[in-house]
Amino acid sequence: MEEFIKVMKALSDPNRVKLLKLLQKREMCVCEIQAALGIAQPTVSKHLKILEVTGLVVREKKGLWANYSLSDGSRSPYAASLLGNLRHWLEDDPKIIDLFARSEGLCRSELCRIRE
Repeated sequence: MEEFIKVMKALSDPNRVKLLKLLQKREMCVCEIQAALGIAQPTVSKHLKILEVTGLVVREKKGLWANYSLSDGSRSPYAASLLGNLRHWLEDDPKIIDLFARSEGLCRSELCRIRE
Protein backbone atom coordinates (compact mmCIF):
# COMPACT_ATOMS: atom_id res chain seq x y z
CA MET A 1 0.00 0.00 0.00
CA GLU A 2 2.89 2.40 0.72
CA GLU A 3 4.11 2.26 -2.87
CA PHE A 4 0.61 3.06 -4.14
CA ILE A 5 0.36 6.09 -1.84
CA LYS A 6 3.78 7.36 -2.95
CA VAL A 7 2.76 7.22 -6.60
CA MET A 8 -0.55 8.96 -5.86
CA LYS A 9 1.21 11.69 -3.87
CA ALA A 10 3.71 12.19 -6.70
CA LEU A 11 0.81 13.03 -8.99
CA SER A 12 -0.84 15.39 -6.49
CA ASP A 13 1.12 18.40 -7.75
CA PRO A 14 -0.02 20.13 -10.98
CA ASN A 15 3.58 20.85 -12.06
CA ARG A 16 4.49 17.17 -11.74
CA VAL A 17 1.51 16.21 -13.89
CA LYS A 18 2.55 18.80 -16.48
CA LEU A 19 6.11 17.48 -16.32
CA LEU A 20 4.92 13.95 -17.07
CA LYS A 21 2.81 15.21 -19.97
CA LEU A 22 5.89 16.96 -21.38
CA LEU A 23 7.94 13.79 -21.13
CA GLN A 24 5.27 11.92 -23.09
CA LYS A 25 6.42 13.89 -26.14
CA ARG A 26 10.18 13.41 -25.76
CA GLU A 27 13.04 13.13 -23.32
CA MET A 28 14.15 16.46 -21.90
CA CYS A 29 16.88 17.99 -19.76
CA VAL A 30 16.19 20.11 -16.68
CA CYS A 31 16.74 23.37 -18.61
CA GLU A 32 14.11 22.46 -21.21
CA ILE A 33 11.61 21.46 -18.52
CA GLN A 34 12.32 24.65 -16.58
CA ALA A 35 11.68 26.79 -19.66
CA ALA A 36 8.49 24.96 -20.58
CA LEU A 37 6.99 25.08 -17.07
CA GLY A 38 8.31 28.54 -16.18
CA ILE A 39 9.46 27.50 -12.71
CA ALA A 40 12.87 27.67 -10.99
CA GLN A 41 15.53 25.03 -11.70
CA PRO A 42 15.72 23.81 -8.07
CA THR A 43 11.94 23.31 -8.12
CA VAL A 44 12.17 21.30 -11.35
CA SER A 45 14.93 19.17 -9.82
CA LYS A 46 12.84 18.57 -6.69
CA HIS A 47 9.85 17.45 -8.77
CA LEU A 48 12.04 15.19 -10.94
CA LYS A 49 13.53 13.54 -7.86
CA ILE A 50 10.06 12.73 -6.50
CA LEU A 51 8.97 11.32 -9.86
CA GLU A 52 12.18 9.30 -10.18
CA VAL A 53 11.92 7.80 -6.69
CA THR A 54 8.35 6.68 -7.37
CA GLY A 55 9.34 5.00 -10.64
CA LEU A 56 7.51 7.42 -12.93
CA VAL A 57 10.58 8.87 -14.68
CA VAL A 58 14.11 7.71 -15.36
CA ARG A 59 17.30 9.72 -15.79
CA GLU A 60 20.00 8.87 -18.28
CA LYS A 61 23.32 10.65 -18.47
CA LYS A 62 24.54 11.29 -22.03
CA GLY A 63 27.75 13.31 -22.07
CA LEU A 64 26.99 16.70 -20.58
CA TRP A 65 23.26 16.08 -20.53
CA ALA A 66 21.08 14.42 -17.94
CA ASN A 67 18.00 13.42 -19.89
CA TYR A 68 14.71 12.55 -18.27
CA SER A 69 12.07 10.33 -19.81
CA LEU A 70 9.04 8.38 -18.72
CA SER A 71 9.70 5.08 -17.04
CA ASP A 72 8.70 1.83 -18.70
CA GLY A 73 6.84 1.04 -15.48
CA SER A 74 8.91 -2.04 -14.70
CA ARG A 75 9.71 -0.81 -11.17
CA SER A 76 6.12 -0.22 -10.11
CA PRO A 77 2.82 -1.60 -11.40
CA TYR A 78 1.08 1.52 -10.07
CA ALA A 79 3.42 3.81 -11.99
CA ALA A 80 2.95 1.68 -15.11
CA SER A 81 -0.83 1.85 -14.85
CA LEU A 82 -0.90 5.60 -14.24
CA LEU A 83 1.54 6.39 -17.03
CA GLY A 84 -0.52 4.29 -19.43
CA ASN A 85 -3.72 6.11 -18.52
CA LEU A 86 -2.10 9.55 -18.39
CA ARG A 87 -1.29 9.22 -22.08
CA HIS A 88 -5.04 9.52 -22.75
CA TRP A 89 -5.92 12.01 -20.04
CA LEU A 90 -5.80 15.81 -20.27
CA GLU A 91 -5.01 15.88 -24.00
CA ASP A 92 -7.70 18.53 -24.53
CA ASP A 93 -6.89 20.54 -21.39
CA PRO A 94 -6.05 24.14 -22.41
CA LYS A 95 -3.07 24.28 -20.02
CA ILE A 96 -1.60 21.10 -21.48
CA ILE A 97 -2.19 22.28 -25.05
CA ASP A 98 -0.41 25.55 -24.21
CA LEU A 99 2.41 23.64 -22.53
CA PHE A 100 2.95 21.47 -25.62
CA ALA A 101 3.03 24.56 -27.82
CA ARG A 102 5.62 26.28 -25.60
CA SER A 103 7.82 23.19 -25.47
CA GLU A 104 8.01 22.66 -29.24
CA GLY A 105 10.39 25.54 -29.91
CA LEU A 106 12.77 24.84 -27.06
CA CYS A 107 16.42 24.34 -28.01
CA ARG A 108 18.54 22.78 -25.27
CA SER A 109 21.87 24.11 -26.54
CA GLU A 110 20.50 27.67 -26.41
CA LEU A 111 18.86 27.17 -23.02
CA CYS A 112 21.87 25.51 -21.41
CA ARG A 113 24.45 27.56 -23.34
CA ILE A 114 26.58 24.47 -23.79
CA ARG A 115 27.76 23.11 -27.12
CA GLU A 116 26.69 19.58 -27.84
